[in-house]
Amino acid sequence: MDKLCDRLREVHEAGVYRLNCTVDEVRTATQQAGFELFDADCSEAHNKGALLATLAQTITAPEWFGNNWDALGDALGDLSWRPAPGYVLILRDVNLAVAEEVMLNGILLEAASFWEEQGKAFWAFFA
Repeated sequence: MDKLCDRLREVHEAGVYRLNCTVDEVRTATQQAGFELFDADCSEAHNKGALLATLAQTITAPEWFGNNWDALGDALGDLSWRPAPGYVLILRDVNLAVAEEVMLNGILLEAASFWEEQGKAFWAFFA
């Protein structure tokens, strides 16, 4: 578990990945690292609007969240309402159209790049 915790702290390796361990292992390592964990159950989010609503609830997005891709990008690049030395977002059972999944991946990669510039790790795991 310490190895996973150490890996999560590697700012330059953070990004978007498929989860290759259990969610519980990530949860424990995230807690050990002192990072903020967002665990999104997307199993009922079968379209863009439902996914955005699920993610907004998961990250406890502020009232200005506009339920669109730009708002998601803005929120993931802010997170001032959830200050932490790093972030881990688990997306469980994502079931979107290919174009929507491509858009989501791009937003997550942009968030990881932004946080890397700030010296913080941002990990997104599809589970």
